[in-house]
Amino acid sequence: MATLSPACADDSSSSTSGSKILNGQVSLANSISTLNTTINNVGGDVGVQSVAAGNIVDITTMNDTTVDSSQYTNAAQVTSTTNATITNVAGSVGVVNQAVCNSASVSTDPALTAVNNYQQCAAQDPTATSNVTLNNIAGSVSIANSAIANNFEADTNAGNMPINNKQVNTSTTVSSTTATITNVAGTASVTSTAVGNNAQVIHYSTN
Repeated sequence: MATLSPACADDSSSSTSGSKILNGQVSLANSISTLNTTINNVGGDVGVQSVAAGNIVDITTMNDTTVDSSQYTNAAQVTSTTNATITNVAGSVGVVNQAVCNSASVSTDPALTAVNNYQQCAAQDPTATSNVTLNNIAGSVSIANSAIANNFEADTNAGNMPINNKQVNTSTTVSSTTATITNVAGTASVTSTAVGNNAQVIHYSTN
């Protein structure tokens, strides 16, 4: 997925060291990505990617970190469409198409990681549509199409990791994939995923 880095504020007025991050994102306008491509006779690999997103934040620190993040999307359209015809490729082919309302990722390596995350998708319908035709591929083929309303990920090896996560989705989430694949020498993988709310928290052992 495509990512945006937020401003990181270090509160010098506080005696507590570390990173204090306040993120507030609101998307009220349409987010539309359309990719139409025809690729033929490639000596190496081929990668095709299209992403439409309302709000994205990616936070990475090496300090004690406190994050307060809020994301709200209320748009008529959050849509990503990929139409690809790819033929005669000597390597492998990867096609990624994604539409997401809100996405937040926090990765830290301190003694403390505290996250307060709120996401609301009130868009009409985050929609990901892929129409892919592949022929004569010498390597492997991977097609991944996904529509996600709210996505939150956090990972740390901090000894203390309080997480407060709330996700609200009132949208219709649609993932539509059409794939025609012929003459592939390697493996072929096609996935289509529609998710309202997704949260993944990984707390590594500190022993």
